Amino acid sequence: MKLNQKEIERVILTALKEDIGAGDTTTNLIIEKKQQAKAFFLAKEDGIIAGLAIAKMVLQKFDKTIKWKSFIKDGEFVSAGTHIAEVKGSLRDLLTGERTALNILQRMSGIATATNSFVDAVKNTNAKILDTRKTVPGLRMLDKYAVKIGGGTNHRSGLFDMVLIKDNHIKAAGSISNAVAKIRKGATQKIKIEVETSNLDEVREALKNKVEIIMLDNMTVSMMKEAVKIIAGKAKVEASGNVNFKSIKAIAETGVDFISVGALTHSVKALDISMKIM
Repeated sequence: MKLNQKEIERVILTALKEDIGAGDTTTNLIIEKKQQAKAFFLAKEDGIIAGLAIAKMVLQKFDKTIKWKSFIKDGEFVSAGTHIAEVKGSLRDLLTGERTALNILQRMSGIATATNSFVDAVKNTNAKILDTRKTVPGLRMLDKYAVKIGGGTNHRSGLFDMVLIKDNHIKAAGSISNAVAKIRKGATQKIKIEVETSNLDEVREALKNKVEIIMLDNMTVSMMKEAVKIIAGKAKVEASGNVNFKSIKAIAETGVDFISVGALTHSVKALDISMKIM
């Protein structure tokens, strides 16, 4: 996932409008317009940092002359107590933009940290960690970028860039075979197809239709092992459903190629970071 400048601008402007509205009442009544200050961003727990450039953009939306200096790069591990960045400029602007900058930096760093933990858990296997579409509405690009910074692999960006036939598609079409046939008949160009399966009979049907990726949804570890044997390298295999730190290693050892983890983005804990005026 690459960062798109226009999309970042949209996210930042929406967030600032939501938070500031008609103005920062508290700051504007306390702080003089010309008052300048220096502040630093402090990591209050261990983790992987992501989103530094975007936090910088938030503050520079108020004044392009605000000075930002990063002490680390996105993707680097920091320990609690580490100074991540330093910023200088109008104290009003720093205080008014603080929460939006932190919200973005904390969430993205939390996603990168969680992703890195899952990646580390499967490091001695061939499995790659995938994200999902279970993202905060409007923040998908940032969420998926943070996954990539954490060492994960991006799955599809949305409904528009990949065919993934899920259980409700199969039910509506009548069968996996019918669904695949409709895709191939209607597609204007050759396209990769992934099919979600919930049992071994569906795995065999998907394999018979020569799809490129077969998803094993909510299967037991033993069933996954059997499915991998049946597929035997004729398609890529993705494991999905109820994946957590307790189950990830065993799932990876079944021989699947990918493991999708919704928890990376749908219930991630933000990394604790604060901004301190010096």
